[in-house]
Amino acid sequence: MNYRMEASCLELALEGERLCKAGDFKAGAAFFEAAVQVGTEDLKTLSAIYSQLGNAYFYLKEYSKALEYHKHDLTLARTIGDRIGEAKASGNLGNTLKILGQFDEAVVCCQRHLDISQEQGDKIGEARALYNIGNVYHAKGKHLSWNMAQDPGYLPQEVKETLQKASEYYERNLSLVKELGDRAAQGRAYGNLGNTQYLLGNFSEAIAFHKERLAIAKEFGDKAAERRAYSNLGNAHIFLGRFDISAEYYKKTLQLSRQLKDQAVEAQACYSLGNTYTLLQDYEKAIEYHLKHLVIAQELGDRVGEGRACWSLGNAYVSLGSHEQALHFARKHLEISQEIGDRTGELTAQVNMAQLRTALGLGPGDEDVGMACPYSGYEAQGARPKRVQRNSMDSLDLLKFPSEKKINRTPSDEECFFDLLSKFQSNRMDDQRCPLEECPSEAAEAAATPVPALEERIPHSSLMASPQTEEFFDLIASSQSRRLDDQRANVGNLPGLRITHNNLGHLCMEGDAQEPGDEFFNMLMKCQSSRIDDQRCAPPDSIPRGPTMPDEDFFSLIQRVQAKRMDEQRVDLASAQEEAEEEQQRPGSS
Repeated sequence: MNYRMEASCLELALEGERLCKAGDFKAGAAFFEAAVQVGTEDLKTLSAIYSQLGNAYFYLKEYSKALEYHKHDLTLARTIGDRIGEAKASGNLGNTLKILGQFDEAVVCCQRHLDISQEQGDKIGEARALYNIGNVYHAKGKHLSWNMAQDPGYLPQEVKETLQKASEYYERNLSLVKELGDRAAQGRAYGNLGNTQYLLGNFSEAIAFHKERLAIAKEFGDKAAERRAYSNLGNAHIFLGRFDISAEYYKKTLQLSRQLKDQAVEAQACYSLGNTYTLLQDYEKAIEYHLKHLVIAQELGDRVGEGRACWSLGNAYVSLGSHEQALHFARKHLEISQEIGDRTGELTAQVNMAQLRTALGLGPGDEDVGMACPYSGYEAQGARPKRVQRNSMDSLDLLKFPSEKKINRTPSDEECFFDLLSKFQSNRMDDQRCPLEECPSEAAEAAATPVPALEERIPHSSLMASPQTEEFFDLIASSQSRRLDDQRANVGNLPGLRITHNNLGHLCMEGDAQEPGDEFFNMLMKCQSSRIDDQRCAPPDSIPRGPTMPDEDFFSLIQRVQAKRMDEQRVDLASAQEEAEEEQQRPGSS
């Protein structure tokens, strides 16, 4: 009977593993849960099931359940004296805590993984732990920049120090994986070093790392990683003012996204190209790519992306002097902003519409002239729009992206522009061209290894979600009881564990050996009690994201800089006009 139950438990677990490897984590988790219900007396098998079940719930974004099972895995590993198992369970806990925004606790768990791996001479585990600690500091640096950066261009010292720590751990990881000859891991390290240097504003260094990442991606034929590298290279060149080079990298991103048949990423590349050509003041090409983005956003039902495309198209049409088309897209932008609750977009659209109506000579009761869709006949691969005659733009003061060819600028304007760009880099996100809702294959850059085998617990990392501190309080409170009697009671409560004469003695004897050493859990409690309030909070409100949108902050930055630049130009124009008037009033002036 026991043999049949053991076979049934293992069979269910193996099917769960197979499904998870195939990417069906929901079905896989169901089989693992069934295996737990059947139960087993084999402690190693149960530990592996806990680990896999925790990982499955992690991929499903059910983080409280992921914490629960990784905690069970940690408890069992410590009880039976499995040091490697304890290390891996600690790493899994650390990665789950990171995604919940509990960075200090995550560092403690990942450091535990590192310490035990070094103690056991486990070089692969050590490399993974170094990589994951780097990921935690990277995520913490971005989170702090959201909550602490107040003045544009200010990178708080804590943010800078945190990102530098991330870079240090990535460097240590890179050194070790080079020693191990793991080229795939080297590629991931180079990518994350590039992302970290980018956040620190070291754009030339970022480019060097991303080029290394690109070379390794090509070695392995990893088209998704190659696509990300091209995108990151495009971003870094934007901040160096090399818009032409950025456009070429974004075109390669677009080409690969089509090869990968990833429509959302294809749309992101089109959006990036549209903004880049706006910076190059090639508004016809900008419109071409923004229209392609718009079509895909509509096909995918991405209202956020559709709204941003309409905003960008309105701006580009204004720059061409096509006020009727601009008014159409401003109206669409208003409708979508109201629908999705984007208050900033709604106010911007209202201002833009008011000024466009004024420019077109429309009164309060006049029907808009831009009711007909101005891009009928365009397709995703559509042709360039025809150049139209410019109208007067004097009344369109507040619209973004004005045509600057009409304005005489001082030589220092470009320097000021790029200075402002570089000062905004604290708002960057690392894998800019990937949607927040990563699939396992897209998460490769952030994860140390692929989905694990049944007997292997592998740390995984991802972008931040809202913290769930209550679950972790429960985890810490239960883990704090480390006396042997409490430990034996906890073991009895582990789901799926059938205690028999065969494993009872093993549980007790091995438990005695692990009794001393509360430092790990005491450190966790210290971190929890000193938690800063802003880590419990979500990032400040921003424009919503959609699957067809790349990093929103980056291109919003360009729009803010352009708007600031135009304000300065208005002052310059006013000063020039005053000087001209004074000149006319002087004796002898003609």
